[in-house]
Formats: sequence, structure tokens, C-alpha cells
Amino acid sequence: MPTISSSEESFLATLQHSLPSLLPEFLLRQRWFGGKARTIRSVEVSDIIPFQLATLRSYFILARVAYAAGPAEAYDIPLIHVPSESGGDSSWLRVRPHNRREEIALADAVTDQQFQTHLLDAIANGVSLTGMKGRIRTVSTGALPSLWQPSQGTLTPSVMNAEQSNSSVVYEKRLVLKIFRRVEEGLNPDLEIGAFLTEKSSFRNVPPLAGYLEYSDDAGPATSLGMLQGYIVNQGDAWQLTLQALTEYYAKVPQWGSPAESEVVHALLTVCRQAIPEEARQRIGSYLDAAVLLGRRTAELHLALASAQDDPNFAPQPFAQADQVALMNSGLQLLAANFDVLRRRIRDLPGRARQEADQVLLHEGDARRRFHSLDGLKTSAWVTRIHGDYHLGQVLSTGSDFVIVDFEGEPARPLEQRRKKRSPLQDVAGMLRSFHYAAYAPLLQQANAEKMSQERLQTLTLWAQYWQLWVSAAFLKTYLEVSKSAIFIPKDREELALLLNLYLLDKAVYELGYELNNRPAWVRIPLAGISQLL
Repeated sequence: MPTISSSEESFLATLQHSLPSLLPEFLLRQRWFGGKARTIRSVEVSDIIPFQLATLRSYFILARVAYAAGPAEAYDIPLIHVPSESGGDSSWLRVRPHNRREEIALADAVTDQQFQTHLLDAIANGVSLTGMKGRIRTVSTGALPSLWQPSQGTLTPSVMNAEQSNSSVVYEKRLVLKIFRRVEEGLNPDLEIGAFLTEKSSFRNVPPLAGYLEYSDDAGPATSLGMLQGYIVNQGDAWQLTLQALTEYYAKVPQWGSPAESEVVHALLTVCRQAIPEEARQRIGSYLDAAVLLGRRTAELHLALASAQDDPNFAPQPFAQADQVALMNSGLQLLAANFDVLRRRIRDLPGRARQEADQVLLHEGDARRRFHSLDGLKTSAWVTRIHGDYHLGQVLSTGSDFVIVDFEGEPARPLEQRRKKRSPLQDVAGMLRSFHYAAYAPLLQQANAEKMSQERLQTLTLWAQYWQLWVSAAFLKTYLEVSKSAIFIPKDREELALLLNLYLLDKAVYELGYELNNRPAWVRIPLAGISQLL
């Protein structure tokens, strides 16, 4: 393990002293920075780990961001030394070391091809980098040689622009390196679950884990900084696939008139017991087969995650009373908070949404009673590790199959919460809510773009309910058939309905708060979801 020279140590001390005043403005310009809506009080550089070769001077900066209110956050900020005389741009950080006249310019290293190339080599070869306080270790797994070996030549890297909370680099459609930006001590669940599914299960509808990098010091557990995975050749995510299918579906709607109320108002679990009507197959088309396949892959994923009895991080365990109470309390708190926001903002909503909001608010007591039904429930279902943030955007379509990605969970939640075992029905509810969003999103966009009559909107809404019902039924029917004997599925049908509806309600209430704060024009989707459930 190389040591840091005295001259380098002096420069690192300068960086540690100078960066805290420069980083707030830098962070606010980054799309992956999650604290843009908060007031930064201070930034502390907790460690700097040089990553240097003959032609490369770069540094992993670990920084702690404190805010005026709420908990602090830690960020991984790789920076690279760039020639200051080359001009650069306003996004560069400029540091003037002691006893030197010229400035040192630093840029985001993840966008630099030289850094990207050498970091892949470092993971493939397994290196250890020494910092001021701790060290970074890079590791390759047994899956890497089948995907790429250094002897095969350098892979050209490019930054993936779709990422929001992390940064990803694609290497010629062979590998993907994800750099975690907001970090915490402990295993990131994306890395942890990726390793488990790659090395200890037969489930292959996930990207194989090829390597990772982690930081550690003498004070606590290691911190996941990034992971290397096999690249999945795909035709886009399942959300895009679904919207394409819905475009074709809505184009045919004028031929069908208006569906009867009896065709769209059914309890989902009741519908799952019967065969999909031939008429629904003709109207919805091949997307029903896609929903069936997605239900199968989701069940297979959950069976794989529940398959390890000897690993305490993955072994299923009873759905304890304390966990049920925690679910009930978090649901009640979210309900109270988001319904309060709805009451405050209801007059700002457009007319139709205001009427729907009024109706939903009348049923707040019913919603509270639903959550209270968990109190004293003696469930036969167990809890396992799950995806944690499951929706159509987390599934890639290969054209003939689906591959499930991004097991990081909800990034806003603390790491330990994201690693907690939960009912797989939470993932199922997430996907069912995603079908609802997909069915209604085109209608909202069309209604906002043109003056649509109430009669036409009502007809399209009924056809949206029709599509949502039978697609959801195809997905859930297959999911329950594949996982019917699993330890995480309630044995009693009423208990299954209670838990699934609670997770659906909890998700819809969460969406209500999100849309009120971010996309008020879409608030009718969670309002409709809550109405259907109550």
C-alpha cells in the first residue's frame, strides 16, 4: 500500500482547508446532489484519497454537508486535476496552494475519460488507495472475466445522462460503473443484493455484479462508493414500453364506445381468480403477455431473495408485531401529513381535481381505520429482503424478457431502513401503482394539451380503468401462481387482501404528497388511486 509523500500531504492539507468554502456552490450545480432544496450551513472534508498515475492526478473527496435544518449528508466527490491554463469553465474548482503562485483547477472526475478508464483498470486489478485518514479498496468478482478482461484492450467509456442521484459510466455496452454520490457507512443495498443474486442464486434477470469499490477507516464499517455491473442490451425500460402499448390502445378506443361500469369496477383479487376474458386480450393485445412475464419475473426475484436460510442478512423472518406497528405508525403519520398538505392546497387545484380531493378528504377516517387494522394482526406471512423501490422504470425490456435493476431502495431513506426486511407485497403494490400511473399519464397530458370535453375525458378514464384492471390482474395472477407456496405469501385470502391493500394505500398516499409538492397537475392520479382503494 503506497504512502503519501510529504509534498502530496501538504497539497492534501491545502485541499482540505480550501474546498469547504468552494463546494457548496459546486454541489448546487450537480444534478446528483440531493440537497438543492435545503440551505447548506457548512461543508466539511472528512477525507481525501489520491488516485494517481503518471498522467493522472485525481482525488476521491469525502465530504459531510450540514444543513440549516435536518440531518447532515455525506457525499463522494471524485475530482481531477486539469490544466488551469486551458481555460475551463465555471464548474471548475480553483485552489491556490500555499507558497505557489499558480492556481490548481479541479473538475468532476467522473466526466473525464482518462479517470473512467483507469478506474475500471483499478477495479479489474484490485488496488488499495491510501487517504489522509482511511483507504479505498477496489475488488473484482468472478463474473468480470466473462464480461471483459484487461488483456482484451481498453473499453471506450461514456457517461450515462439518465442518472439522477448517482453517476454511471458505460464501457462500450459491456460494463456499467455506478458511482454512489450520497453515501453512508455500511453496504449499499444495490451492491449487497447484486452480489447475493449474482453469487448465491440462480436468478439471472438482473445485471451481474462484476466488481465494486469501498472506503474504510478505523472508526466504523466500510462505505460503498460504487459498483461495476454487466451492461444489459435493452430497448428501454418497461415504463417506455408500457406507454408505447398505451398509445396503440387509446388509438383504438373510439371504435369501442364507452365501457359499462360493470366492466371496470371489480376487486382485483377477485378478478385474479378467473381467466382473462378474450375481449380484454383483443383490446389490450400483447401487453397482457408482457404483464404476465413481469409477474413471473417479480415472483422469481422474491423467491431468490428468500432462498438463503444461512445468511442472516437475507434469511426470511416472521413479520413481527413490532414491524407491523411500525408500518401502521409510519402509514398514519404519512397520511396525516399529506392530507394536511391537501387541505391547505385544495383551493389551488383545478376544478375537477378539487372535487376529487374533497371526496378523498371525506374518507380520511376510513383510511386511518385501514392502517389501524394492522394492530393485533396475527399474520402467517414472513418478511424478506425486497427491491424496495419497484416500478416500471426499474425494469429493462430486452425485447423478449425483462431485467430488474437498481436495488438501492428509496434514496431519501437512511441506509439501514433500506436494508430492512419487508413484505414482498410492498414491491407488488409498487408495480400495481405503476400500472395505474401509466394508464392515466397519457390522459392527463392530452387533457392539459387540448380542451377535452368532460364526456370524452370520462370515457377515456373508464378505458384507463379497464386497461389498469386487466393488466394488473394478469400481473398479480401470475405472481401469486408462481409464489403461491412461498413463506412470504399470506395463507389466508382475506389477510392477503388486507396487506396488499394497505401497501397500495400507503404508496398512493406517498404519491399524493409527492405530486402536491412537485407536479400538482398530476395529483388526480394518486387521488383516483386512494378513491379506488377506499
